[in-house]
Amino acid sequence: MKIDALLNYWCDIADLTSTAKVLYWDQKTQMPRSGNQARSHQSALIQKLIHERMTSPEFAKILNDLQPLAAQLDFHSVEAGMIRAAQRAYDKATKLPKELVQAKAIASAEGYMAWVKAREAEDFQLFVPALKRNIELAKQTAEALGYQDHPMDALVNQSEPGFNTKEIEHIFQELRTFLVPLVQQIASQQDEEINKLLTKEFEPDQQWKLGQAAVRQIGFKLHEGRCDPSLHPFSISFTPQDTRITSRIKRFDFKPCFFGFLHEAGHGQYMQGIPVEYSRTPIMDGISAGMHESQSRMWENNVGRSRTFTNFFYPVIKAYFPEQTRNVTVEDWYRAINGVQPSFIRVEADEVTYNLHIMIRFEIEKGVLEGKYQVEDLEQIWNKKFEEYLGIVPPCPTQGVLQDIHWSGSFGGSFQGYTLGNVMAAQLYEAAVEQKPDLTDAFKNGDYSELLTWTRRNLHDYGCMYTPQELMVKTTGSKLKTDAYFRYIKGKYSELYNLK
Repeated sequence: MKIDALLNYWCDIADLTSTAKVLYWDQKTQMPRSGNQARSHQSALIQKLIHERMTSPEFAKILNDLQPLAAQLDFHSVEAGMIRAAQRAYDKATKLPKELVQAKAIASAEGYMAWVKAREAEDFQLFVPALKRNIELAKQTAEALGYQDHPMDALVNQSEPGFNTKEIEHIFQELRTFLVPLVQQIASQQDEEINKLLTKEFEPDQQWKLGQAAVRQIGFKLHEGRCDPSLHPFSISFTPQDTRITSRIKRFDFKPCFFGFLHEAGHGQYMQGIPVEYSRTPIMDGISAGMHESQSRMWENNVGRSRTFTNFFYPVIKAYFPEQTRNVTVEDWYRAINGVQPSFIRVEADEVTYNLHIMIRFEIEKGVLEGKYQVEDLEQIWNKKFEEYLGIVPPCPTQGVLQDIHWSGSFGGSFQGYTLGNVMAAQLYEAAVEQKPDLTDAFKNGDYSELLTWTRRNLHDYGCMYTPQELMVKTTGSKLKTDAYFRYIKGKYSELYNLK
């Protein structure tokens, strides 16, 4: 078949992409700081080689020759999905000059080190030159990719194929209308003593072991991956059989390490679930940042912060931390891990306030690209928006504008995926329970294999054959809606806080 030519050609693209990921993983986990300059050039070379292969006349001819076959294939066939995915990649690559691709790779590596140094000095202005460079490259990228209404459309579409700025803003508006009054209702019912249960001293080595026990419990294959510490938690996959996750530890806060592990393991399970036979093909990946986030948030929140998981796993937590949990009931612990309180750090935010963090970032990115905000002023703008949305002002840059790694690597169009993931997770989880009504029975015994199997069959098995909306329709019967998310949040937190 003609598709063999595509698969043979794609192998080198896949291998180069995996090599780039290895360099990224090493930089974020083990590389000495002194290696950063060399790493920036290594990364740029790899990106150049990928771009050259992705935009070659040979690849164009292969795709062109496949069009008659594509027209005959069932849309839902694996072969048709491979052709669509390869065509999407080609269309994007051919719009981006190789000089821009190389410049972005160098700026990403240099931006990361500038971000690290700015964090250490608690000085946002040290990061400004690198951030300005990434913003300029983001503008160039948007112009090269093209857009209809707003530069953010081009950047959003890179990570969320099929979505645009207006659609994202509409979802944010629905969430804002629902969440702000809910946060206000809950604020008056905080139990400070319960909240303090998670800020005792938790020995780091024990936290790490407990986190690994938790990810094993939900089905993450540690024997086909790794767990490493990093400044900012992330997951990365080279193949379904080599998927790595990271987390970070705070001695006086239980949540970052434990829930960071569950979150990244959710990402990891997505990649471990993609069929091995898709390796080195155009569909060996998740379809979007939002869909990826749906998996991480499902396992972190819908499972990890659920009453059934807490009831089952709390004895394990007590075994690791007997003194910290002495005289603490499972109900107290459940209320503590689901406490709702405005906070500074996005990755540690509770389910109810989390999306407000994303709105702040999205609005800042949009404003910068419009020329509404100056880069030097972003720390003040960030703090003002935090006060407006969450009623608190970050005391320092690392708890404010410097907390996320994202802008060190690129700027614009990535944060909305976190909110889309929250909404997707609720809709997917609800669909799983509706399609398999007895699914939750096994949860009481800590058995989540059926839920993992459902996600394998309904999401992971497709790799990146579909767009996010196509996959939502195929899996849940409708495009993305906020209804299931509202039902989930309202049901859970009305019961927790006795809301009417």
